[in-house]
Amino acid sequence: MNKALLYIAIIAFTIVAPFLFPAYNTQLATLWLMIIVALSWDMTGGQMGYNSLGNIFFYGTGMYVAAVVTIGLVYNVGEYTAASGGGIYEWTPTQYYTGLALSLIAAGLFCSLCAIIIGYLTFGLRGPYFAIGTLGVAIAAGELVSNWDWVGGGQGISMPSPPGDFENFKFLIYFLYAATGVALFMFCKWLYSTRFGAAINAIRDDEEKAEAMGIHTLRYKLVAWAMSAFFVGVAGAISAFQLIHFEPLETAYQTINLGIFMVVCVLLGGKGTLWGPVIGAIMFHVFKELTWNYFLGWQWVALGALIVVVVVYFQDGLMGWLATKKPEWFGETIEEKPVEAAQ
Repeated sequence: MNKALLYIAIIAFTIVAPFLFPAYNTQLATLWLMIIVALSWDMTGGQMGYNSLGNIFFYGTGMYVAAVVTIGLVYNVGEYTAASGGGIYEWTPTQYYTGLALSLIAAGLFCSLCAIIIGYLTFGLRGPYFAIGTLGVAIAAGELVSNWDWVGGGQGISMPSPPGDFENFKFLIYFLYAATGVALFMFCKWLYSTRFGAAINAIRDDEEKAEAMGIHTLRYKLVAWAMSAFFVGVAGAISAFQLIHFEPLETAYQTINLGIFMVVCVLLGGKGTLWGPVIGAIMFHVFKELTWNYFLGWQWVALGALIVVVVVYFQDGLMGWLATKKPEWFGETIEEKPVEAAQ
């Protein structure tokens, strides 16, 4: 009953938050973005034990898929992005929102397909080799796109401007992020309680033993990464509409920024837990915003210090630390042995 009330309270606050704090709509939307990418990363990094540094690939790819779908429905993409262009391109509200809806689905599905293809090439790697391999994929993708003139090359690509009042559009972006985040959380809550969740946990604990038990490890790894990529791709597509204009290296395939932040969020909250990535994302986002407002110029120093402290002193994250200090909060009962009288 208490959990049900907690979920109802969270959903209620999620709905009213942008109306209570309209000046912080962008920050609240970004918070949900951090929750989405953190939960998605933990599906493979925490639950399955495959720490990827290349999940930003799906975020950037989702952005470009959204752009290509939205523009391609109405105009020729190559002409739209041509450096010699300069024509007037307009979208009706119907064209714009149709492109938005289709691009979210297309981005998720295309990123899932990419995850399966990349997984076949990289899941033979283990440990740091897998992390470096996936990072290489993300970096290579950014460089390739920045030299691909059809999608704007290094100058990036511009999305159509949203119809109507921009303040109302900010509410729409927030609720798209929030709906995706809530759906992902509920999906993870269900998934981790199923046989599939037990299988990917077995892969994390001992992959050789899992294979010996008859678990088709490659299949589970591919499906898990494809599901993770779907949600990151959707988040990337929403970001494309939010930013309106984005570049391949600085915005889409930002391995140094969001690519690292999603990992830090999970480490801060606790890997392999349901609530850890959510709590970690909230803590990290608040810390990042505070350092930006009050330590401008030193923000990266503060963020770097936070990463060092987390890695060195809180390797199990906040949830792991709480599980040690307050095991009763997690349903664990500690039996106290009676003290025997001295003989």
